[in-house]
Amino acid sequence: MKKYILLFVLTPFLCFFELKAQVVSFTEEIQLRTEAGYEIIGELQGNTLLFKDRTNEFEIQAFNERMKEVWTKKIKLDKRNQRVLGIVSDNNQFTILYRFRDKGETIIKAHRYDPAANLIDSTTVKNFGRLFFTPDFEFDLSDDETKLLIYYIDKQTLLKAVSFDLTSMKLLWERNIELEEYNSIRDFVYILTNNQGDLIYTIERDNTLSRREEHHFTVYYFRGTSGVVNRYQIPMLGKLTYDVIFEFDNINRKIVALGFFSEKNMTRALGYFSLFVPEDPSKQYKLSFRDFDDEFVSNLIGKDVEDNKGLRECSIQDIVLRQDGGLLLIGEMNRQFERRLASSGRVVMDSYSRYIIDYYYDDIFIYSIHPDGSDHWSEILYKKQYSQDDNAVFSSYFLYKNPKEIRFLFNDEIRPENTVSEYILNGNGTLDRRSVLNTQNLKLRLRFRDAVQVDFNEVVIPSERRNRLRLVKIEY
Repeated sequence: MKKYILLFVLTPFLCFFELKAQVVSFTEEIQLRTEAGYEIIGELQGNTLLFKDRTNEFEIQAFNERMKEVWTKKIKLDKRNQRVLGIVSDNNQFTILYRFRDKGETIIKAHRYDPAANLIDSTTVKNFGRLFFTPDFEFDLSDDETKLLIYYIDKQTLLKAVSFDLTSMKLLWERNIELEEYNSIRDFVYILTNNQGDLIYTIERDNTLSRREEHHFTVYYFRGTSGVVNRYQIPMLGKLTYDVIFEFDNINRKIVALGFFSEKNMTRALGYFSLFVPEDPSKQYKLSFRDFDDEFVSNLIGKDVEDNKGLRECSIQDIVLRQDGGLLLIGEMNRQFERRLASSGRVVMDSYSRYIIDYYYDDIFIYSIHPDGSDHWSEILYKKQYSQDDNAVFSSYFLYKNPKEIRFLFNDEIRPENTVSEYILNGNGTLDRRSVLNTQNLKLRLRFRDAVQVDFNEVVIPSERRNRLRLVKIEY
């Protein structure tokens, strides 16, 4: 029997009360036996589709608006020993990309299906020919989900990339690019694409204490169809990178980056930096550094600080692009500890001792940044999450976005009987916290990091408990 939950929230507005309905519904349990993996495809024509990978068998399962199963269909990919690389969907169709080997050649293909999982198109994306090894292909999908960049680095210095148009199901371009003075051990490379299918890659060099004065980013903007390359070198002014994320702002036509920086101690972040690189090479980039102030650090770590030494064990989780060209930096305090279990009595030092890992995912913090790199506002979203030996799959949060607000959905505690909460953040920085769902007696363990926003007002979250899967849908 399907369970259907209706939660009501009364919200005052002037002299009136507006009744807002929040609907939570979920599927019956799905036994996970031989599945190598699964993926929520999305919502197509009213049905939520789930892809199940059973190594050499593939299945699509459909659930209606109340999350009741309506059909199941097996699909066939045309070669043996396939590996599904990714699935991209919209309201009317979805595309499965997979690789296989045929007569020693490594091939990537794309199959397109309608909402009923009927095959409507198929094409070879790229035949990479005979390779001595099967590459570990990586992908980046454009913001409008029409362009897919597929790439890998060969022989440590050669970037092999292809751009595929998911709308026309055609290859836009393919290039082999020598990474200038790149050392895979010493340097880092960040790769992404935009809505035109261009390639943007950034190489970070000399991010060490002994060479911090030489530390810099080199940004390459490669226009794939024409082959024109614009190159920008950005010195980091003696600062070291603690963490960084790159994105492309398709509205304002610029490369953006947000990161934490250090100076003499790579175990602490002293503040954040923002970088704006315009698409037009004749315009100047903007690089700004902002220290974490004493009040912010005190509020985040929960005690007064006399000597502000920054933050330890923090990471940048998301960048949210503002329409005016500004940014939201979303960071999270997280850490993990590995420890060896001691036997009762005395500790036995041998290679068979069991180790456990403790995961801590705590407060979220947000900085709103103006297009010139200056501060707008900041907020702290308090939470405490602890788990053990689970790869933290139930920890952290899901970022839900619509034109009016951003919601952060998360488990209050990492245990079967739990409360699901959310923070609601408006554009002016005002914040509200609410309870969404109590999982008591519902047999749910929600994996918010694997959730999918299927519409402007709907999100679907997988729940895994004792090798059983449920899909949970929240409608606002």
